[in-house]
Amino acid sequence: MSNEAFKAALSRLAAGVVLVTAQEPSLDPDDPLAPAGEDVGMTATAFMSVSLDPPLVLVSLREGSRMDDLLDEQPRWAVSVLTESQRHIAGRFAMKGRISDRLLFEDIPYVRGRASGAPLVGGALATLECRTEQRVTAGDHTLVIGRVLTAELPSAEGGPLMYFRGRYRQLG
Repeated sequence: MSNEAFKAALSRLAAGVVLVTAQEPSLDPDDPLAPAGEDVGMTATAFMSVSLDPPLVLVSLREGSRMDDLLDEQPRWAVSVLTESQRHIAGRFAMKGRISDRLLFEDIPYVRGRASGAPLVGGALATLECRTEQRVTAGDHTLVIGRVLTAELPSAEGGPLMYFRGRYRQLG
C-alpha cells in the first residue's frame, strides 16, 4: 500500500477541528522580571474522547513538532472546539513555515484558562483544559492522553468546523 492510497482512504473520514494550545514556561521561572513564556497553538483533527470515568481525551501530535516538544515538558494544555465560522483560525495555525505563534494569537479573541493558563478561543463550541496523563509513541506521532480538568460551553452558535477530503467543511 502506498502513502497516497492510505491518505486518500482516510481523507474520507470526516473529523472535527480543534485548536490545541499551551503556554510555554518562562525561561527563568525564579526571576519575576523574566519574560513570560510564549503561547503556542496547533490545529488538530486527530482528537477524540477516550474515557468518561476518568474524563480523558487524546490528541495525536507529529513527533518532534513544537507542540509535541512543549507538551513533553508542559503537562497542562487546552483544546478549543472550533465552529464553522472559525475556519480562518484553523488555517492560520495549520500553516507550514508560519510566523511566530505570538503574532498568530494577536487578533484572535481568547481568555486564559484557569487550570492551564493556555489560550481558550472566544466563541468556540466547547473548551477543555487538560493535564497530560500518558504519552504513547505511535509511528511518527505521539498520542497525548489528557485528563480533562475543566469543560466549558462558551458558544451555542453555529455548527462544528469539519475536515473532509483535505478541506475544511461545515455540516449540512
